Amino acid sequence: MKSFIVIYLGILGIAVGVEIAAGAFVAPIIFFPQKYLGEGVLSHFQSGILMTQVFLKMNILIGFVALYSIIYEVQVMMMRKNHDTYALILSLSMVISTGLFIFYYTPFIVHAQQLGAEHTSTLAFSTMHKQSEWVIKILMLTQVALFVRRGWLFNK
Repeated sequence: MKSFIVIYLGILGIAVGVEIAAGAFVAPIIFFPQKYLGEGVLSHFQSGILMTQVFLKMNILIGFVALYSIIYEVQVMMMRKNHDTYALILSLSMVISTGLFIFYYTPFIVHAQQLGAEHTSTLAFSTMHKQSEWVIKILMLTQVALFVRRGWLFNK
């Protein structure tokens, strides 16, 4: 069982690292290419399409992590070994926020991009995009909290 918790902690850490890298390192470069390449290289719409591709790849990882998390937490709960209701609630929160990001916000954004630049400059798109940013922040907080919680219990 210890190897599963080590894998669990590892993939939680990787997921948080990828999410931070996408938001803090990749996005500023993609959305402000003129800083590195000069003016007129990419429009904001084209930058958004590139960033969406990064998030589509990230979705595979966070979906796997959420699935692993809920399976692990349910198994721990059923075995009654090292059972932690707080960790289970965090895992459920992670699954919900991951599901929202992957199956609700991402398809909306991709669909708007497919319809063209005029559909990504609407108030509805802006609102959905802002909500997706909040969901990914909530997801990261639950992953970090779960990492700390499970890491602390692992060392007990």
